[in-house]
Amino acid sequence: MNLSEKNIPVHHLTSEPFQLMTLDTGHPENFNDVHRHNFFEIIWFLQVNENSRMELDFENHILKNSQICIIAPGQVFNMKLRGEKGYVLAISREIFKEACDVETILTGGTCPFSLDPQSAETCSIIVSLMEEEYKNASRIDLLKTYLRAFCIIITEQINIQDPLINDRQRIQELVRLIEEHYTTEKESGFYADQIKISTHHLNDIVRLSRGTTVKKMIAQRLLLEAKRELRFGALTVKEIAFKLGFSDASYFSRFFKKQTGLSPDGFKMGNH
Repeated sequence: MNLSEKNIPVHHLTSEPFQLMTLDTGHPENFNDVHRHNFFEIIWFLQVNENSRMELDFENHILKNSQICIIAPGQVFNMKLRGEKGYVLAISREIFKEACDVETILTGGTCPFSLDPQSAETCSIIVSLMEEEYKNASRIDLLKTYLRAFCIIITEQINIQDPLINDRQRIQELVRLIEEHYTTEKESGFYADQIKISTHHLNDIVRLSRGTTVKKMIAQRLLLEAKRELRFGALTVKEIAFKLGFSDASYFSRFFKKQTGLSPDGFKMGNH
């Protein structure tokens, strides 16, 4: 099978909308080869090795003990297990949206982030309760309550790094808007109008909190989707260009080469 014909496998939640597994005794076949999910997955890496790493949307991450990663539906994930210990929670979209209301996580998951010792201890108690309930009565309302508590603790850890609440909410709104409109709206002004602040102010917030610009965030989202389509989809370069809102394929090719140093065909064939 050629790379251009290869479709990325999508893993589905089968019998139940919530599953709890451990990394060492769970279902390691879920980690074989590149894949994506149609559900949310929380991985808590309690104990990793010196060379433990994972790939998420074409970015490599070196893992540390007590790190958590949240993978959103559609994200491309790859990791080879090497005896790491921890928990994997597979959660339907509906249940996860009840448990977590952080827009950035709902649209794009999180890269691995660390828990402080106190939060890790609290999360350990919650997961123990969750595990006991899951193995026994498995009452979904109780499992949802534990999951909500778990999400409150871990999202606080993310938020501590960004105490400017108004700016954080604006960034969350920007991420949501880009996710919704990036194929049709490629100008910063559209997003500033939607958030009801000036383009200059929005770029200042993005620069301070993300170290980038609105334009670059839109370009990164386009590039990520282009990479997914080129590597795992069945569309031609021309079809991808039109799907992503480019007026012609040559403009798309120039955009892709400027961002990556490769032509779309070069990336599609794995020359990177």
